[in-house]
Amino acid sequence: QVQLVESGGGLVQAGGSLRLSCAASGRTFSSYAMGWFRQAPGKEREFVAAISQSGSSTYYADSVKGRFTISRDNAESTGYLQMNSLKPDDTAVYYCAVTVSSSSYFIRSRLNYSYWGQGTQVTVSS
Repeated sequence: QVQLVESGGGLVQAGGSLRLSCAASGRTFSSYAMGWFRQAPGKEREFVAAISQSGSSTYYADSVKGRFTISRDNAESTGYLQMNSLKPDDTAVYYCAVTVSSSSYFIRSRLNYSYWGQGTQVTVSS
């Protein structure tokens, strides 16, 4: 089992930046691909970004490409989501999750992920 704890959310003005962290404990973090998802009120949880076990492959939703960067530090068992040029539409609860499969066919699907964090709120004011 893997426990995930997100941090780094908060309130920021449009155009600002935040860096989310996802601290993992339990089984070896480097065995899992990691993803970030978000859920706004009244909407389904959607894919934001993902990274392979080694960090060599990254994937992004079109809505965040060029603004967000996903990374990981396997030695520290921590993943990150650097969010720049934030927009009000980015307001949501952000969740990190891990999966043993890093197949590019499924990595954008939340159904592929076995373990989830509790989420951290990101609010972007206009």
